[in-house]
Amino acid sequence: MEQLQIFERDLAEQFILGSGSGGQKINKTASCVLLTHRPTGIQVRCQSGRSRSQNRIEARETLCRLVETQRRKAEHRLKAQIARRRFATKKRSTKQKREMRKNKTLRKEKKQNRQRVRF
Repeated sequence: MEQLQIFERDLAEQFILGSGSGGQKINKTASCVLLTHRPTGIQVRCQSGRSRSQNRIEARETLCRLVETQRRKAEHRLKAQIARRRFATKKRSTKQKREMRKNKTLRKEKKQNRQRVRF
C-alpha cells in the first residue's frame, strides 16, 4: 500500500451484513467489509472469508490491485497522447515527400482523364 501511496487515513471502512448463502450466521454478523478509497472514489466489497480480519486484508489487496490498474491506464493514455502529438509534428523525409508528390501527380492525371473530351 505504501508503494502505491495508499494511506489508512484515505480509507473509509464499514462493516455490513453479508448476503448470499450461509444461513442464520451470515444474517447476524457484520463480517462483510466495504472499503472506500476517498481520493479515487473506488469502492471494494469483500465477504469471501468468515472472519472480519481476513475480509479486511483481502479488501485492501483488491483495492491495491484496482488503484494500480487505474494508474497504469492513466499512464498509458498519457504516453499515447504524447506519441500522437509527436507523430503529428514529425517532419517528412525526402523519400516520403517524393512519394507524396508522385501520388498527387498520379491522382491529378486520373482525375483529368475523367473529364469530358472537348473537340
